[in-house]
Amino acid sequence: MQLFEKNIRSLQGKKGQQWLADLPRMVGQIEKAYGLSGLKPVKNLSYNYVLSGFRDERPVVLKLGIDNEALKREAAALRAFMGFGAVTVLAESDGMLLLQRAVPGESLKSYFPQRDNEAVSITCQGLKRLHQTPIPKSKAFPHIQDWLMILNQDWSIPENYLQTARALRDRLLQTSTKDVLLHGDLHHDNILRNGNDWLVIDPKGVIGEAAYEVAAFIRNPIPDLLAVDTAENIIHHRIGLFATNLGVEQQRILDWCFVQSVLSWCWAIEDGLDTDATYQRFIRYIDPAI
Repeated sequence: MQLFEKNIRSLQGKKGQQWLADLPRMVGQIEKAYGLSGLKPVKNLSYNYVLSGFRDERPVVLKLGIDNEALKREAAALRAFMGFGAVTVLAESDGMLLLQRAVPGESLKSYFPQRDNEAVSITCQGLKRLHQTPIPKSKAFPHIQDWLMILNQDWSIPENYLQTARALRDRLLQTSTKDVLLHGDLHHDNILRNGNDWLVIDPKGVIGEAAYEVAAFIRNPIPDLLAVDTAENIIHHRIGLFATNLGVEQQRILDWCFVQSVLSWCWAIEDGLDTDATYQRFIRYIDPAI
């Protein structure tokens, strides 16, 4: 809860402070309006206030966020993914989503590191299903090339990393063949067990090639991944497994891992997060110059 409040204050200033103060009132109003009960905040809150509970006897998740546009994109992505392995949107209003709750809800993070091969297999099955989603005709979702324009700016990141990321980005975009609707942040904590199945949560919603999708999984769960002595072996073994399961060249996955790591580093700097050491260490494991 402390990290969540710190993030909101850091990013939103006085607006964020007021929003945090209003949370109890907002939760109470929504609870009454939608007939919710048993609401409890989930662990590891970051940028949204997320509670689990019930609507009648149905397990639900209530998600409140100060970034209304981000929640709208998430809802649009979940609706697009309906029937293809994502949780269901039950209700939506400004700054609020009411969602199906996966039960029992354990994430693939619980498989790390002992069952890592199995986690990769589950993820491959899930994204194959997810990527069957027809791309909506609306312009609700950006393309990954829009996201990657941020690499052209000046950042306090080693210049050789930025130059390599820009060159790889340009080559990957030029040689991409088929676009699909991507989750955009498909890591361990966003893949949850639901009965005998697995469902994804928290999609960003972005259009691009399927190989882009696996990079978030490959570098997670950070910092747990980087804490084990075999981190480099795990990373490259994952790349091989994804390449085999998805019929994609290992080098292409490796290149996307590098580009996406630098992109995430830029976003972290933009959000005021002190994660330089984490990204530097991870990138050393996948640097094409090494």
